Amino acid sequence: QVQLVESGGGLVQAGGSLRLSCAASGRTFSRNAMGWFRQAPGKEREFVSSISGTGSFTWYADSVKGRFTIYRINAKNTVYLQMHSLKPEDTAVYYCAARSDSAIGTPEDYNDWGQGTQVTVSS
Repeated sequence: QVQLVESGGGLVQAGGSLRLSCAASGRTFSRNAMGWFRQAPGKEREFVSSISGTGSFTWYADSVKGRFTIYRINAKNTVYLQMHSLKPEDTAVYYCAARSDSAIGTPEDYNDWGQGTQVTVSS
C-alpha cells in the first residue's frame, strides 16, 4: 500500500494557476502509475489526469486538457499537477491516487488515495 500526501491547494482567482503536489511513500514509486481526481460539492468524484510509472504516458479528462499538466519526479517520489487558466468549475477537493502497476490503466484501477487538498477558484 502506498501512502500519499497532497499539498498545494488554495484559493485563486479565475484565470490563475496552482501547482498541486503529491508525495508518496515507498521505494518503488516508479512502479506505480499515478492519478489525480477531484470531487466538487454534491458531485461524484471524477478523473482528472494520470501518468505512467516512467512518466512517458499521460492522460487527461477533456475538461482540463490544454490547461493542466501532470508530471512526476521519481527521484523525489512526487507527482505534480500544474493547473493554469483555472475556472470556477475547477473548484473541488483534489485527490492523488496510486495504481499498483506502472501502466496508466483506467480510473477504476486506482486503489490508494490521499486525503485530498481543496482548490477554490473565485470568479
